Amino acid sequence: MSKLTLETAKRLLVAAEQKSRQMGLSSNIAIVDDGGNLVAFLRMDNARIAGIEISKNKAWTSVSMQMPTANLAQSAQPGGPTFGINTTNFGRVTILGGGIPLTVNGRIVGGIGVSGGTSAQDIEIANAAVQAFAAMGGGKPGAARYGAPFGSVQLPS
Repeated sequence: MSKLTLETAKRLLVAAEQKSRQMGLSSNIAIVDDGGNLVAFLRMDNARIAGIEISKNKAWTSVSMQMPTANLAQSAQPGGPTFGINTTNFGRVTILGGGIPLTVNGRIVGGIGVSGGTSAQDIEIANAAVQAFAAMGGGKPGAARYGAPFGSVQLPS
């Protein structure tokens, strides 16, 4: 897989929606391509209207910054190395967890952004899509933690 297709994006939306339902949440879920352009979007019933742009911006941020948005959440704290990064790009850079790049052989082919719960819940939902992507022949999830550039994000215990 060298390009994120609409068919793949739809399957990722299904995986994320199922996880969101299992968790009892209503989420906004965005899938973007390697240029950060929207490929597919799902707004579950009763999902917050504000979460529409948040989810799209999380997906865009994960691609444009080449890392999960949770990484930025940590480093963008006052005194951190990227403090203020969220004020760049017309405020589009999102430092809330829930955006994860989708990679194939270490190359970003797209990203997912989820908004509907806490950052930890959004990460868990996004990870469900990343794992589905891996099962379809995409990247290898599970190894990344905060600070690692690609793959699933695991919350510290």
